[in-house]
Amino acid sequence: MSVLQSLPDGVSKAAACSALNVPRHWCYPDSRRRYRHKPERAIGRGLSPAEDQALLDHLHSERFQDSAPRQVYATLLSEGVVIASVSTMYRRLRDRKECPERRNQRPAQHHVKPQLEATAPNQIMTWDITKLPTLTRGLYLNLYVILDLFSRYVVGWMVSRKENAGLARHLFSEVLTQRQIDTKGLIVHQDRGSPMIAHSFAELLSGLGVEQSFSRPRVSNDNAFSESQFKTTKYWPTYPGRFQDEQHARQWGQGFFPAYNQRPHQGLALFTPEDVYTGQVETVWKIRQAAMDRHYAVSGCSRPLLTDTLQV
Repeated sequence: MSVLQSLPDGVSKAAACSALNVPRHWCYPDSRRRYRHKPERAIGRGLSPAEDQALLDHLHSERFQDSAPRQVYATLLSEGVVIASVSTMYRRLRDRKECPERRNQRPAQHHVKPQLEATAPNQIMTWDITKLPTLTRGLYLNLYVILDLFSRYVVGWMVSRKENAGLARHLFSEVLTQRQIDTKGLIVHQDRGSPMIAHSFAELLSGLGVEQSFSRPRVSNDNAFSESQFKTTKYWPTYPGRFQDEQHARQWGQGFFPAYNQRPHQGLALFTPEDVYTGQVETVWKIRQAAMDRHYAVSGCSRPLLTDTLQV
């Protein structure tokens, strides 16, 4: 480098670089600021052992044990006391692995994913509430729907202007009484909405011997059967989109829910929820099998078997 910077007269830098087989940019001084070594820490600015112990005593004291270092620094500064900077406080706490949140915190909650299996109707019920828009902007009706998990059969529904636990109590009392459902061993699955977690509603179910099952917090797919039924409701061909009032919504529901219960369901091997709920699957299966036998007898093919089973 020194040879290239002090060339004799008549010798260009390009010629010198070519003769030495080095890049031409080596001929120019490097003006960039580069720190080859980390600058040494200034001597005399660290805490002495006594000052360090005094700092830890303040941080661990009953007065500041729940305070952040910035709060400790500001409080002591207002009293005319300066022990160390905020960054030094954090550094000392970090060295002692005491830097996380110092206040009492609620521990993380771990909720088990609900796993429910029904082998017959009236064993598990799932329910939810959805909003129905009206012609009045900002005004919604509430549709309560109780679904039998095994058969997807709608065992009860209700339309109301309000959403509260009292109406849920009334709906469940009517459904369980009118359908004469044995509540011993019955499980009701639901999300964590305010009507579902209300004490009055829980008291009703516990008094009847019904076990409650809840979705995990902030999880949208733990009550998938009810959500799927709501989508079917709002994509039904006759769904008006907006309702005039409660009476209009009830009239529409009186036609929709019987039609829904009698509609072949893909999740039920194309049996209807009513067939499964009322125990008519065997009868309908024999009719279907006989029709398939006649069809294949005429066509000359081998006899097929309807082996589809219900899957929940």
